[in-house]
Amino acid sequence: MEENKQLGTAVVTGASSGLGEIFAERLAKRGYNLKLVARRKDRLDKLAAKLQSKYSIQVTNLVADLGSETDLENVVNNLKADKSITMLINNAGTSTLAPITATSVAKQKEMVDVNITALMLLSNTVLPHFIEKNEGVLINIASVLGFYSLPVSSIYSGTKGFVVQYTRGLQEELKGTNIRVQLVNPATTATEIWEVGGVPLSALDQSTIMTAEDCVDATLSGLDKGELTTHPSVNDQKIIDAYEDARNQLFGASQSGRPAERYLQN
Repeated sequence: MEENKQLGTAVVTGASSGLGEIFAERLAKRGYNLKLVARRKDRLDKLAAKLQSKYSIQVTNLVADLGSETDLENVVNNLKADKSITMLINNAGTSTLAPITATSVAKQKEMVDVNITALMLLSNTVLPHFIEKNEGVLINIASVLGFYSLPVSSIYSGTKGFVVQYTRGLQEELKGTNIRVQLVNPATTATEIWEVGGVPLSALDQSTIMTAEDCVDATLSGLDKGELTTHPSVNDQKIIDAYEDARNQLFGASQSGRPAERYLQN
């Protein structure tokens, strides 16, 4: 148990299935104690029992719907009181893939509540502890749809776009500290979010679907390599570098007080 004390506690949201369940398994194997957050108590209890038995770690389950203001507040208060937390993986997310006109306001709000509000508040909760100790790891799971929109993904892409920019901002804010903030942009991954979102995996090009295990392992490999941004399925680093360069060039080019010449021509 000495190793567990040294590594501290990792919090994983959306831990009852998909990426969250695999993250819990991988971190338990590394020796972290765990706090697992999800809605489904039966799944959490089963996972906790397995991980405690297999890896001799401590697992605490927080049963919560992060789209519920009351449940989210309870989780925030729990994490705020726990100084052993050294890692937070904001993995929980929800999706409805459909045109806005076919998506209820309640579904749209749910995506905002879970994908944005919960991620922001949980990050805000652990960061003061991390800053005080000058150490900690925050991993935010965004999506390739955070920088690319489909006709059916405007709300989901918008929420993941927030995750992308929020995480980039935190990275800049915490530059020079020992706190690590990783942005992860998975593409199509074999998790339940597709069924929840209304697009079954069977309807997709099977060659584009990554297993949850491969996605998590790539993410943790990226973390170990010190990556700020991890694209689990992008093989050509030059494409990532070119995108980052173009992004920075566009921002730099915007820093002018005059309208672009093309807008000044009659």
